[in-house]
Amino acid sequence: MESVTPARAKKMQRADRRERRRQIAASRDRDADDTALATAITDLLDAEGVGPGDTVTLYEALPVEPPTAATTAALTARGLRVIVPITLPDLDLDWAYVADPARTPLGHNAIGDAALVLTPGLSVDREGTRLGQGGGCYDRALPRRAPGVKVVVMLHPGEFAADLLPRAAHDEVVDGVVTADGLTWCRRGD
Repeated sequence: MESVTPARAKKMQRADRRERRRQIAASRDRDADDTALATAITDLLDAEGVGPGDTVTLYEALPVEPPTAATTAALTARGLRVIVPITLPDLDLDWAYVADPARTPLGHNAIGDAALVLTPGLSVDREGTRLGQGGGCYDRALPRRAPGVKVVVMLHPGEFAADLLPRAAHDEVVDGVVTADGLTWCRRGD
């Protein structure tokens, strides 16, 4: 019998998780979730000592992703520099200030200035394995963050995996998950 590689297992999981995400997103109150996520993230900033003048990565949410508008507003109101990803043709990430409508690239290494990295994802398990969209964008970018900077994935409630997700050698593990229900730290079982 042929064994299933991590890449094949992740591909199968993604299809299931995308369908589940569509169902979850359709059942959620987007405005309430937006506010709850912003509150959870500002609590996280306080706990981690992230303040005015610091840089935080974020992303601009697609309609089925956990909303980020209120978080963006809360971060900028606190005097933080918010950078968002620009996906390049090779699927690596460049960065731009969210306040810059021209999205002027800051360079691949701009993530290295971040005091906290907030990322999208489809699911995360208790060991910190993140299942993304499949391009490996964040797996390329995360090694460029400063040592010790935490990575927290924004998910809908119900997307934190009860089972272990497949992990390949190149997959970057994350530190935690934030949903409209609050923050959960991963055990980081590398």
